[in-house]
Amino acid sequence: MPKDIQFAVVGLGMGGHHCNALERANGARLAAVCDYDAERLECISKQHGCKGYSRYSELLKDTSIDVISIAVESGKHAAMGVEALRAGKHIVVEKPVDITPARIKLLEDAVAETGLKCGCIFQSRVDACNVLLKKAIDKGQMGQLIGVHGHLPWFRAQAYYEGPHGAWHGTWKLDGGGSLMNQGIHTLDLVAWLAGPVRRVAAFFGIHNHHIEAEDQTAAALEFENGALGTFASTTCAVPESEQRIYMYGTKGSFVRRGSVLESYAMGVEKERERMLGLFSSASHDAAVAKDPMAVSFAGHVVIFEDMVKAVRNDREPLIPISSAKHSVVVANAIYKSARTGKAVEISSLYK
Repeated sequence: MPKDIQFAVVGLGMGGHHCNALERANGARLAAVCDYDAERLECISKQHGCKGYSRYSELLKDTSIDVISIAVESGKHAAMGVEALRAGKHIVVEKPVDITPARIKLLEDAVAETGLKCGCIFQSRVDACNVLLKKAIDKGQMGQLIGVHGHLPWFRAQAYYEGPHGAWHGTWKLDGGGSLMNQGIHTLDLVAWLAGPVRRVAAFFGIHNHHIEAEDQTAAALEFENGALGTFASTTCAVPESEQRIYMYGTKGSFVRRGSVLESYAMGVEKERERMLGLFSSASHDAAVAKDPMAVSFAGHVVIFEDMVKAVRNDREPLIPISSAKHSVVVANAIYKSARTGKAVEISSLYK
């Protein structure tokens, strides 16, 4: 049996879920955790029976660690990732990769220079229903895409944006935005992964029901490279909150997904339609996830960590590399730029 790949997690807010997922991931071992909050560090290190570091610089010196999972504030992802790579560690980065294309480019360059692995977390991409939807679309079962619509109507209380672990939320410096860059980035990434890259956006954003620096609602029109038109909206103001909703249609069919429920599926032959609805048309726990930012399933993270184990062992690219994960961040930045300037923004202009 090959030796388990030794992981460390830095940032024990959402990183606590990384720890739980690593306990379940085949081929992985949670060897260390790191956080500046002494109480949180002690609690989680004891819970998992692993080493605890209060200083990131000390964790990087631990030669037993193979992979560092980075779950700190979004605006620190690239800088801490570069440090880890230069210390000889592979990395897994929580969404978003970072908050600007320029910072992501620095991380990309460090990966290329060191030859080490960087996997990114967008767990919706490994959801079983989404994987099958992607295959059907890529096979042409939807025909020529026409409409692509994503909506995330969630709620966050003001307390979410306050306190020692919440004050970075809804800031431009560390969160990179608000409802779009933090919560909505999953939905934006999913629609772009399913439908193909976005070419151009025209958008608005605003602060409607929170005392924060960034936005708590965005609305955007999207033009895709394949010619499809669509819309995207995110908010943390919805009362009562609801589940993510994605609606896509083309010349041969369509689907509607609400949370993990496949509400309609009209692609392929009748037998396939019946199978998809039979598998995915039942209710789930997604309403709880919308209400509670900590109510996150471990399943997608487990898949991503197990894939990183294989990427390290087999010297291959991870399932979600930076080259793929950065597109949604670039589109999010384009949405903000469009809203600020009142002009449509070409996505290609932000890749330069």
